[in-house]
Amino acid sequence: MKLTALSLAVLATISLPLMASEQSRSQGLVEDAKANLLLRNAYFNRDYKDNVSDAKSWGQAFIGTVESGFTQGTVGVGFDAFGLLGVKLDSGRGRNYSDFFDTESDGRPVDDLSQAGAAVKLRVSNTVIKYGNQFPSLPVLAYDDSRLLPQSFTGTLLTSNEIEGLELNVGRFTGDSPMADPARDPNRLKSIDVLGGSYAVSDNLNVSLYHSDIEDMYKRYYANTNYNIPFSDQQALNFDFNIYRTKYDNGSVAALAFGGDGQNDRNTIWSLAAKYSLGAHAFLLAHQRNTGDAGYAFDFGDGGNAIYLANSYYADFNLKDERSWQASYELDFATYGAPGLNYKFAYVRGSQIDVGPGSTGSEREIFNQVSYVLQEGPAKDLSFKLRNSIYRADNRVGPDLNEIRAFIEYPLSIL
Repeated sequence: MKLTALSLAVLATISLPLMASEQSRSQGLVEDAKANLLLRNAYFNRDYKDNVSDAKSWGQAFIGTVESGFTQGTVGVGFDAFGLLGVKLDSGRGRNYSDFFDTESDGRPVDDLSQAGAAVKLRVSNTVIKYGNQFPSLPVLAYDDSRLLPQSFTGTLLTSNEIEGLELNVGRFTGDSPMADPARDPNRLKSIDVLGGSYAVSDNLNVSLYHSDIEDMYKRYYANTNYNIPFSDQQALNFDFNIYRTKYDNGSVAALAFGGDGQNDRNTIWSLAAKYSLGAHAFLLAHQRNTGDAGYAFDFGDGGNAIYLANSYYADFNLKDERSWQASYELDFATYGAPGLNYKFAYVRGSQIDVGPGSTGSEREIFNQVSYVLQEGPAKDLSFKLRNSIYRADNRVGPDLNEIRAFIEYPLSIL
C-alpha cells in the first residue's frame, strides 16, 4: 500500500516540469566534496523549584562532517561520514544533565564521548539513495541537535527531486543513537518506516504529507499547509497549519507514558499559527489542540525534533487533551544597524490537561532568546545564542523550573 501511494503521487505529478539532472553536472567524487568542522561550546542549567536536584553541564563539542561528490556517469557513487567528540568541561554526580553526557555505573558523568559514522550513497538524475549513519530531518523522523552533540540514525533513505518543487522521501531505519550516548542503538529501535513528501505549489504556498510506522510503538500521519501573503517588501502575513494523527500499537509504552491505557489508543494534535511581519518586527499568535485517548508522544524512535508544531519550546504542550495558546514577538536588529542580531519572546499557556479521573491541570512558559552571528571579519559566522525558559505548572503536570542554554558555535570549512 505504501509503494502504491508513492506510485500514485508520482503519476499525479508527471505533467509537472522536470528538474535539470544534478548527476549530469557531477564533477567527481573529490571535486564536489565538502568537509566541515563545527566547534560548539554549550552550557546548560536547569534550576528546579520543587527541591529537585538541579541539572548543570558544560561541554565542548567537535562535530566533523564530510560529504563527497558523486562519480561521473549515469549512476553516481559517493559517501558521507561524520565524527563526533564531546568533552566535559564541568558537571558532576547528582547534577549531570543526561542529554549532554552519559553516566558511569557510579552515577558520575563520563569525561568525554565520541562516535563516528558513515553512509554510502547513489545518485541517478536527481534521486539519491543513502544507506548508513545519517541525520534525517523530516516531520515524522527528525534528529535532535539542540544540545551538545547531535542524534543520528542508521538506515536507508531515498530522496527524489525529479519534479520541480516536489520532494519525495522513502526510508527505513533500524538504529537510533541518542545525543549523549556513543552506542549505536542503546534504545534498541526495531524499525521505523517513513514515506511522504512536500510540494511548493507556488512561491507562497507549500504543502506536505508524511506517514511513519514505528514497530511496536505507533503509526502516524502528518500534514502541513504553509501560506504566505506578501503585502509589500516590508510587510507579509503567514499562516502555518500542522497536524499529526497517531494510532498507538496495543501495549505501546509511548501511549502509556502519555496517559493512554495501551488498548487501541489514538491521538490527534494540530496547531495553527498566524505571523504578521512588518519590517524588523514580527508578531505571532498560535493555537494548539490535543485530543484522543493519550497525549502526543515522540522521540520513541522518531527523533527528538519530530514535533513540527507551533507551541514547542522547553515544553511541547502535547499532553492529553491539552489546549494551548501562544503570543510571540521577534525583532531583527539589521534594520537598526546590527545585522545578525535577533531577539525572540514567546508566552505559551496550556490548559485542560487530563491528569486523572475528573482532574485537570495547566502549564505555562515564558521564552526569551537572543542570537548573534558575526557578519564579517576573521571570525565571520561565529555565532552566539542565549535562551531562557521560565516554566510553571500545577496539579502534577510537571516540576517548576527555570532553564538557561548558552551556545557558542564556529563553523570551519576544511574543504
